[in-house]
Amino acid sequence: MNKKYFLMLFMVSMLAVTACKKNKVDPKPTTQEETKPEDEIPPVTTNRFELSQDSIFLYAKQLYFWNDQLPTYKVFNPRKYTSGSSDLAKFNSLIFGIAGYSTSKYDVYKIGNVYQNSPKYSYVSDKTTKNPTAVVMDKSMAVDLEGNGNDIGLRLIAYITNETTRAYYLFVTAVYNGSPADEAGFRRGMIITKLNGNTVGANYENDLSTLNSALAGSVVNIEARTFIGATTLTKSLTKRSYKSSPIYKQKVITAGSKKIGYFAFARFSKLTVSGRTPSDVNLDAVFNDFQNQGITDLVVDLRYNGGGYIETAEYLINLIASTSNNGKVMFTEHYNATMQNNKATILKNQPLLNASGNVQYQNGNIVTYFDYIANPYSVANNTTTFSKKGGLNSVQNVVFLVTKNTASASELVINSLKPYIGVKVIGATTYGKPIGFFPITIENRYEVYFSLFETKNSLGQGGYYDGIKPETGYDEDADPSGAFWDDVRYDFGDVNEAYLAGALKILAPGTTVTNSAKVASTMSVNGNVFNLKDVEKMKPVKNDSFVGMVENRLKLKN
Repeated sequence: MNKKYFLMLFMVSMLAVTACKKNKVDPKPTTQEETKPEDEIPPVTTNRFELSQDSIFLYAKQLYFWNDQLPTYKVFNPRKYTSGSSDLAKFNSLIFGIAGYSTSKYDVYKIGNVYQNSPKYSYVSDKTTKNPTAVVMDKSMAVDLEGNGNDIGLRLIAYITNETTRAYYLFVTAVYNGSPADEAGFRRGMIITKLNGNTVGANYENDLSTLNSALAGSVVNIEARTFIGATTLTKSLTKRSYKSSPIYKQKVITAGSKKIGYFAFARFSKLTVSGRTPSDVNLDAVFNDFQNQGITDLVVDLRYNGGGYIETAEYLINLIASTSNNGKVMFTEHYNATMQNNKATILKNQPLLNASGNVQYQNGNIVTYFDYIANPYSVANNTTTFSKKGGLNSVQNVVFLVTKNTASASELVINSLKPYIGVKVIGATTYGKPIGFFPITIENRYEVYFSLFETKNSLGQGGYYDGIKPETGYDEDADPSGAFWDDVRYDFGDVNEAYLAGALKILAPGTTVTNSAKVASTMSVNGNVFNLKDVEKMKPVKNDSFVGMVENRLKLKN
């Protein structure tokens, strides 16, 4: 075992204990027994895993957004969380234990009114298995926030079309730009009919293992077809690493006298930097085109966008907003009282690395997350203001297309623009994540993403833990007819797709726009008629798409 590692974690533990006692962040005790100092001190151990368990909890005692709800070390006992087949799984069970103490259980995932056995926001990841350098073959169908993919590039959802036979359609809901599937011609709206020669669609539960096994392979033979035009595509796809743009599709739609810009955005990837000026090769190209074509209104398709970097959300907001908003408050970040009062001393153990991942020094000392500026977690030091980017200055109205997969940085963009521009939200109620984080590293391997701060717009509006609801009349969840839904039979940008058609109705009422043949909302499988909107939706494969918003704009002291 590494003695230096143990010494470091022991110091971390003792620092956390001192700070917790001094700042009294525990709930008010009911008996004098609960205030004993030894209740906050971990038992002595030389076990590396137990030291990491202790570290996670001690960090939470100072950093977790709801830290004032956490009990003492003795009551919580982080070392009891041992369920799982790996250290990572055990750490995540510990995180779930912490999430259970969040106010109103905001940090516990819920379906309807039923709480699930997983946290909604906080989690632990393993740096050694990130795309595209995973050490083992994985079923993951996702692209990380640096634009790295390591798969065939399909986002798939199964729709159960018959509750008795469990027949289903396996739909391609998105294709990752630059992936093997993209280059082979696969598009949203296709149905997978065969995998490795085996027919797909008879019985979901019976097929699930075969689906996952086929899609996890290094080579996948796929046969697919479209509803529109009944085009068939048969390709052999080889899993590989690739770079992916977050832009699914962009176009300018002429609707009467209006020119409306549309783009579908997959994730808030890390910005590029030219000199010291942030820029984005993907977003810049889109908005330069919008400017050249003179758009006045905008549709931003975020239906599968789970978030990403806050700096990129800020950049997109500045591309959309006008110069008249320069200097005004865009949004604020609110940390817990311990952090706002600069008493989260445990952060002295987290070096603030530069863009190359190297330790930074100032006056001969390592710069840490605790002291990179004076009082770094106050609201004043976490207030973001507008600073116009790009030359597009004519956007008057924005419609956002959203689903329950729309989260965090996506919701931040919507909430921040509402006080300044005509904003409409249509689709389905969003994920509900006004919480952000930055990673805490332990063992130089695991990144712990605690819920750290809540964002609010310039009017102090935030707290959308249950999601952002769409406009009346454009809410899939409240539409009994089944006519308004995320219609997966159409590709991104097709004006016949229900969400985009709804946006055009709002922005250009009374104007008819067509660009392809419509398909009926009802279909049949083996003689059974059904409406896709009303059938059961499932995820037949593991999808590790990121959900969250990462604060990575921390700067070195002047």
